[in-house]
Amino acid sequence: MAIFAQPCNFVRKTVFVKYSQAFIVLPGGFGTLDELFEAVTLVQTRKVTRFPIVLVGTAYWGGLIDWVRDVMLPAGKISKHDLDLIHLTDDPADAVQTIVSAHEETERRLKEERAAAEATAEAAEDPA
Repeated sequence: MAIFAQPCNFVRKTVFVKYSQAFIVLPGGFGTLDELFEAVTLVQTRKVTRFPIVLVGTAYWGGLIDWVRDVMLPAGKISKHDLDLIHLTDDPADAVQTIVSAHEETERRLKEERAAAEATAEAAEDPA
């Protein structure tokens, strides 16, 4: 008899999300909801780098998004900017563009941060 050690689901999902650059979520069941909300929570709490989360299927996901906006937000369980963590679409081209735009924005921000760090380092080295 073989015994296989499996990390707990939280560790598995955290590692899965940690190395993700985007989530495209198609209609699914409880497992899909679990993975979706785990990803949103890790991004929301800044445990992982922000990446785009795209739900494909407005008819399928629309009621869930309405509930999040109409129930959770007024109850103070999430903030208004948390709604921006999820993009809902039916258009595959829109899903791709959402991901490309997010990656371009991340690259731009990282380039600015590197330039600022280099400028700070140069200023610290210059004994003017």
